[in-house]
Amino acid sequence: MSNAARKTEIDKARLSKTLFFRNLTGEEIDAALRKLRVSDLRYKKGAFILLAGNTTKQMGMVLEGSVTIESNDMWGNRTILSHVGPGQLFAETYALLNEEPLLVDVVANENSRILFLNIHNLKKMAADANPWALKLLTNLLTVTAHKNLVLSDRSFHTAAKTIRGKVLSYLNSVALKKGSRRFDIPFDRQQLADYLNVDRTALSKELGKMKNEGLISFEKNNFEIHDAS
Repeated sequence: MSNAARKTEIDKARLSKTLFFRNLTGEEIDAALRKLRVSDLRYKKGAFILLAGNTTKQMGMVLEGSVTIESNDMWGNRTILSHVGPGQLFAETYALLNEEPLLVDVVANENSRILFLNIHNLKKMAADANPWALKLLTNLLTVTAHKNLVLSDRSFHTAAKTIRGKVLSYLNSVALKKGSRRFDIPFDRQQLADYLNVDRTALSKELGKMKNEGLISFEKNNFEIHDAS
């Protein structure tokens, strides 16, 4: 982790607001941080945090910035599977099943700060009647359910036969989640193309057509969906 710089102060009040640490007391969070042997690291934009083919006993929580979960094959093709923002987790499944090699890369989407937690023995800690460990496992199940929905969303978007169909599916999904027709997306154009599994030039061309037809308007990563005329 040569691109990482260690930072030792952890804001436990912020942790208590995350889904993973939900319903834990301050004392329980302190105990969890000790037992899970946390490390707090910073990464520069573009740095690889975890590499496909490796194994890990640690999952990551984004404290600042964001990361992307990517599939980068041996022929140089990139597919973005998901975006992970502050308070969200990554690699939790691989950390629990630590002998399974990662099939994805985790990359810093911007300058980011990551909290790593060794959760490989979390199930044993819960079995030993640590109340905080049982709470964390329950919360982790909720996190996993949310992630399953995210992956299902992407499958739904990429199933569309046309670029326009993929874009409309994605933008409609974001608008529903944000509760607004105007919203920011977490991807630049190349990342959006990689997420939807389309060519960037073709995507930009289709976005321009949709804008000219009055379906949408956008400025960088800010989009607005207009009523069909």
